[in-house]
Amino acid sequence: MEWEEVRKLYPNQYVKLSILAFHVEGDNKIVTDVALLNVIEDPKTATIELGHAKGDIIVYHTGTKEIVIVMRKRKK
Repeated sequence: MEWEEVRKLYPNQYVKLSILAFHVEGDNKIVTDVALLNVIEDPKTATIELGHAKGDIIVYHTGTKEIVIVMRKRKK
């Protein structure tokens, strides 16, 4: 599902997503395709879910136009 479609279906809400497709621009991962896992109505619950998110699972607010994740460089 495209992010724009999720935004239209669930305006102004937090959602838990699985990243299915993305591309990289510089140090940014631009997410283009997601699977909706859950709609989170309570902001406190969204914060807790975000803290537990790992790998390709994220929590994002549909008020955001794009999903952009800044990639940190690992120390060697």
